[in-house]
Amino acid sequence: MTILIEQPQHESQVEDQKFSSETNELVLDGGFVMPKTVSNNGMVAEELVSSNEFMAPEINSFGHSFRDYDAESERQKSVEEFYRLQHINQTYDFVKRMREEYGKLNRVEMSIWECCELLNEVVDESDPDLDEPQIMHLLQSAEAIRKDYPDEDWLHLTALIHDLGKVLLLPSFGGLPQWAVVGDTFPLGCAFDEGNVHHKYFKENPDYNNPAYNTKYGIYSEGCGLDNVMISWGHDDYMYLVAKENRTTLPPAALFIIRYHSFYPFHTVGAYKHLMNEEDAKNLKWLKVFNKYDLYSKSKEKIDVEKVKPYYLSLIDKYFPAKLRW
Repeated sequence: MTILIEQPQHESQVEDQKFSSETNELVLDGGFVMPKTVSNNGMVAEELVSSNEFMAPEINSFGHSFRDYDAESERQKSVEEFYRLQHINQTYDFVKRMREEYGKLNRVEMSIWECCELLNEVVDESDPDLDEPQIMHLLQSAEAIRKDYPDEDWLHLTALIHDLGKVLLLPSFGGLPQWAVVGDTFPLGCAFDEGNVHHKYFKENPDYNNPAYNTKYGIYSEGCGLDNVMISWGHDDYMYLVAKENRTTLPPAALFIIRYHSFYPFHTVGAYKHLMNEEDAKNLKWLKVFNKYDLYSKSKEKIDVEKVKPYYLSLIDKYFPAKLRW
């Protein structure tokens, strides 16, 4: 049994895509309004009208609800242990060091597609919904969005590349531990919101009792903008740095999606919204559109890579240089 993607039981999804009778604008979950035309640095994304072809499964490939962190299984035990390590070790100072080190982009030069192929070697231990190589998840996400929004090619490519930063797990990229690469992300430099999964493990984080970091605002101010907030280090921020520094022509909304797609406490339960500014609020609408495909497209169904490869190579050529610094 399947359900239409407009009706998943998850806060972050676009549940009732409908147009306001007064403004003729697309109204998203939670009252967010998607303007008919959104300008992104001179690039215009046309009105997003879903063709409703993508069907979302009710359960994940393990027979549980999506993002169910309480289900009893061996997979869940390993996921919880992952979050224990992540919450203890991701500190403000650690993230600062990682951004400085990996921001040099001096590891290797390669194309986007070459990086996609490297993900054949990567499995995300933090994901309770999938244990397949990550390249299959990228193609599943991209093809699901492509079905519903065939004219938004920048969104297709964003889905394809959003997890490429997981190459940080490979020896040639430093072989970082899983807790430093994958999993939900969260701000450092302020209190850990209870909207984070397995929040209890933050009590062992050195920042937890630091008076400079353990208040609601910490070192930040209301409306300072997420761009000014230190987010836990991982594949999201790394791929954002790679895309930005290699001068992609993808719109700002795409970079926002790449950088914050794992920031689940923010875009699902509304945590940390006191830190976002007007630009963040605009881009959050796009992230909510993207998120349902990132989450609900995960399955054991394989995509024919060779069949879809020419299309995605054409998008890579459109939005990226032939070789990138990583």
